[in-house]
Amino acid sequence: MQILNWASLSTEQQQQTLARSPLIGDASALQGVRDIIEQVNSQGDTALLKFNQQFDGVDLTELALTAAQISAACSRVSSDVKQAVAQAVANIETFHKAQVFQGVDIETQAGIRCELRSEPIERVGLYIPGGTAPLISTVMMLALPARIAGCGKRVLVSPPPINDAIIYAANVCGITDIFQVGGAQAIAALAFGTESVPNVDKIFGPGNRYVTEAKRLVSQDSRVSVSIDMPAGPSEVLVIADKDANPAFVASDLLSQAEHGVDSQVMLVTDSLALAEQVNQALTEQLAQLSRKDIAAEALECSRSIIVSNMEQAAKVSNLYGPEHLIIQTAAPREVLKQVRGAGSVFLGAYTPESVGDYASGTNHVLPTYGYSRSVSSLSLADFSRRFTVQELNKQGLQTLGQSVMVLAENELLDAHKNAIAIRLASLQ
Repeated sequence: MQILNWASLSTEQQQQTLARSPLIGDASALQGVRDIIEQVNSQGDTALLKFNQQFDGVDLTELALTAAQISAACSRVSSDVKQAVAQAVANIETFHKAQVFQGVDIETQAGIRCELRSEPIERVGLYIPGGTAPLISTVMMLALPARIAGCGKRVLVSPPPINDAIIYAANVCGITDIFQVGGAQAIAALAFGTESVPNVDKIFGPGNRYVTEAKRLVSQDSRVSVSIDMPAGPSEVLVIADKDANPAFVASDLLSQAEHGVDSQVMLVTDSLALAEQVNQALTEQLAQLSRKDIAAEALECSRSIIVSNMEQAAKVSNLYGPEHLIIQTAAPREVLKQVRGAGSVFLGAYTPESVGDYASGTNHVLPTYGYSRSVSSLSLADFSRRFTVQELNKQGLQTLGQSVMVLAENELLDAHKNAIAIRLASLQ
């Protein structure tokens, strides 16, 4: 990776150093995604079956998997995979059950009761990418919190043919419906509904730039009321490492994200030029051994190593970047953590590779990218519920609060608001 000295760069050069891959934001994808959404909305299943053949090379007559097909797929999954899924499920369930909402029910003053309640979102759609890497783990990261939250209908979509392990994980995690469709067309189907695919209230899951663009478009479409989890997209990681970090460990973490896709981006921020050079050497050695080396190598072309003065400056650079994943491999990682202001998920110490969070430590791996980690949270149980407030006043409460409300309403020139109070106060005299 290119090695840059942060202090020697101008402000403009520093911004360019932290810029995402130029593949992100490809405007040419926009019109194609719009066309796909319109065709799905107007033609329903016919469009989905056509796109399956066009984009995935698969001819189907039915989109939904039957119980027999699910059972057959589960039977083909190896015992090793089933055991790994079981351990991951246990940890993910433990961490997400600990997030169960605790309601608020208080009196703000005598006679005025205010509550904060939570209810599960009734219908959720879960997008599981297919393509070059079947993301079994994403099934668990989405389906388990949906089940724990109490979402009644949990619909999974994924490009055909769906990997057997994805189907197995979906079955273990209590998915209610599985449909063989992916890409922007799957997002459109979840938003508008078709003859087979039910429309949902909220869509979750990562995907390529076409899926990301489709999620953005349907969430802003006035013809439907569907929300999305977050602007998830190509993977990225930033590693903060000091001179004592193991260069082979650092290189392996960088490559574990680089192999996701050619538009993935990895960054190393260190106070040691020697470490950056050793990491580059380790990258070369490890890259040659990877089955997805071509993908990782292209991702590394838009990735960089940044030399900083100290760990405090390293944290500042990381905060400016706002990484999806932040790995801290330093002598005192929790000291650096105190200065972190924006990251989707943080991994501390030499023995916490990002891979554990991707699969089985218990935290959720659906995280904000593009720098959105500065303002958007990682996926949690709360995302599968909606929170709402309740208030209840008795006569005493209205009598003590009414005058203040009328003054505020009068100053906002909202006479009807004031009158709704006045007419009640008059009835109490």
